[in-house]
Amino acid sequence: MSDPVRFLNTLSQALATMSLYGDDHPATARVVAAALERLQELQQAEPKLQLTFLGGEVLCGSEVIPEMEGWDWSTRLMKAGIERIEFVQPVEADQFGRFLSHLAVRLGIRPAATLDLWQMGESAIRFGQVTLNEGGTVRAEPARIATLTYSLREERETMEWVHQEIQNGSKIPMVEADAVVRSLSIAMHAEQAMVLPLLQLKEFDQYTTTHSMNVSVLAMALGEYLELGGATVRALGVAGLLHDLGKTCIPRDILVKPGKLTESERLVIREHPVVGARMLLASQEPMELAAVVAYEHHVMLDGGGYPALADARGAQYASMLVHVCDVYDALRTNRPYREAWQSDRALAYINERAGVEFDPGVAQAFIAMMRMWDQRTAKMSA
Repeated sequence: MSDPVRFLNTLSQALATMSLYGDDHPATARVVAAALERLQELQQAEPKLQLTFLGGEVLCGSEVIPEMEGWDWSTRLMKAGIERIEFVQPVEADQFGRFLSHLAVRLGIRPAATLDLWQMGESAIRFGQVTLNEGGTVRAEPARIATLTYSLREERETMEWVHQEIQNGSKIPMVEADAVVRSLSIAMHAEQAMVLPLLQLKEFDQYTTTHSMNVSVLAMALGEYLELGGATVRALGVAGLLHDLGKTCIPRDILVKPGKLTESERLVIREHPVVGARMLLASQEPMELAAVVAYEHHVMLDGGGYPALADARGAQYASMLVHVCDVYDALRTNRPYREAWQSDRALAYINERAGVEFDPGVAQAFIAMMRMWDQRTAKMSA
């Protein structure tokens, strides 16, 4: 059992005990002391500690804790407005006890009359919702909660570096790519409600990076909308992030060409699914799903698109999900040869092509999800 798991288990035991007994009861004192001991063991190796709660998953730093998948307290903390807890320096016993008492009130297991307002400033413990600085909205929390800010600038720069490494002939930096997906997942769950922190294209040279991150976000959002489960959603995020990996090998002048492509240039473009799939299959880690999606994300339901599949069953379900996300973001993005479409026009296109290019069930789910998101965005902007 890892140290974060031991700490979280004792934390849940402490909270459960506090729901039954008062602060002065010996049972409460024992479990609070045990939780603090586990925390101090963690902080010996890493004084600054971040725990993030994403529905059924728990992250320590940027790493998912597999043993805590489906942990009930993760959902309860999110509902109480606590998506992340940060321990920024070694924690003293009195402060930790007061933190647990405050946490118990926010979780509804202690009466509000006992609320001890949490002080901002130099506290060793900060907690609150993950909010966005870039690519989304920033919402301030009540003063008693430390508001956590989140930026996607570093994630964009990381993906630019990943693509540059691949262009230079290096192996796919999967650790960094996976960390970007985890960061995007955290950003999606800002404000206790699904948000889509889609990036706006600033320069045409950034298209591959920006587009890959947007498709990753859309694929994870669609996976959650379809209730596919945490592990599957994360796998879709990785597949979406890497679906266009083959484009890193395409000359820049073809990618940003404003006019019509020549036949030879079109053939180069049509090779990128094959190139990307080969790169993923050659990676040091098993990337079968991402390789399949990279290979199939331009395959249409009626057999059109590219490359042609020998299997009469057609593209895999994950490829169908990423395909619709890929097309939507491409239509919504300014390109050298056309301006971006409005969301309604892009969704109308997807609806029109359902049953021909897109799986009807996938298309309708995506349209419903995006209309829900568009309505929420409109209300937030009003």
